[in-house]
Amino acid sequence: MKQVKSLAQEARIPYGTWGASYFPAWQSSPLAEVNIGQFAGEAMARILSKRKVSTSHLDYLMIGSTVPWHFKFWNATVVANCMGRRIPGFHVEQACATGLQTVVLAAMQVQSGASEAVGVLTFDRTSDSPASVFPERRAYRRTEVISDVWDNFGFDPSTEHAMITSAGNVARKHKIERKEIDELTAYRYQQYFEGKEKGFLDKVAMPLEILNVQGKSMGIINEDVGVRKISLDSLRAMRDLDTCVTSGTQTHAADGMATLLVTTADKAKEISTKPEINISFVAKTEVRVLPSSMPEAPALAVKKLLIQTGLTMDDMVVVKDHNPFAVNDAVFSKVMNYDWKKMNNNGSPLVWGHPQGPTLTRVIIEALEEAVELGGGYVLVFGCAAGDVGIASIFKVN
Repeated sequence: MKQVKSLAQEARIPYGTWGASYFPAWQSSPLAEVNIGQFAGEAMARILSKRKVSTSHLDYLMIGSTVPWHFKFWNATVVANCMGRRIPGFHVEQACATGLQTVVLAAMQVQSGASEAVGVLTFDRTSDSPASVFPERRAYRRTEVISDVWDNFGFDPSTEHAMITSAGNVARKHKIERKEIDELTAYRYQQYFEGKEKGFLDKVAMPLEILNVQGKSMGIINEDVGVRKISLDSLRAMRDLDTCVTSGTQTHAADGMATLLVTTADKAKEISTKPEINISFVAKTEVRVLPSSMPEAPALAVKKLLIQTGLTMDDMVVVKDHNPFAVNDAVFSKVMNYDWKKMNNNGSPLVWGHPQGPTLTRVIIEALEEAVELGGGYVLVFGCAAGDVGIASIFKVN
């Protein structure tokens, strides 16, 4: 294995100190009824308890979310209280890059010596997203009302286009054909259900009970509600919403949370469920591409990252991404000359959904679990974010 200087030499991700809720589609589960910050804090404590890791090890908490939630002003402190640990922390937000960005920032917190063990907790609830009222003197009514999720999906103030437009633009630019997109999507569903059937998801997601304000059960979330097997014929029959984009070849809004820990090397050995596994940070980068070209950005971020590290795609044992559009993976394959069938084994957000904040955190967890199954190596995780941004990072599993 090639040796590359680490992004944060002192930071580690202790194996097994992670987990996620399943990601039910928006408005399809009791998660639509809860304060997602409170739920996430309580769920993190539950997950760590099941992993036999005490929250007393944590000295800092970094949370990440994108959709406003009740009492968000109180930031990580109120979520830490819900977790049962009175520690400081702060909030991270970068659209769909939030999960990966939060994990990297946690590594920097450890690398600086400021913390020994940082909890990373990302979450979002797209169900019933809040509407905000802004004073606007230029408007006739003197106010503007914005539905946080749907209005932002539908309108980029820098381009005045919807996010879906970026997928169509990139498909046309790279001459992607609808036939390939349908086949790619069908393959992604096959990967997800194969992973589910062999029990891979059991290593990542944990069934969690949802309680109402009286403490009574509203049900248990024990699957990615809304995900159903889909055939290539049904994909081919769907109507184009834009070039190479149909309702079946893009992801769906969802609710959920995902968490992992970032610690010093010594602390990782102390609390990991398998101390012999060493997970380190190698590198991270971001790029911003031309307006309304979001699905192209991740490929260019990866290209920059490989130049930066001297590694190649052949060095990667696991390749996994945040792919809100199937176009993302087709463009990546074309730009990087990489077979899209070799990436996203066991599942990806295109299939299991898109709660924004925790999406890339779950991708990281799945990627690391897959690397451990394969005996270790370099792990490439990447994705896109609103504003035509691409983010990419490499981890190393020994």
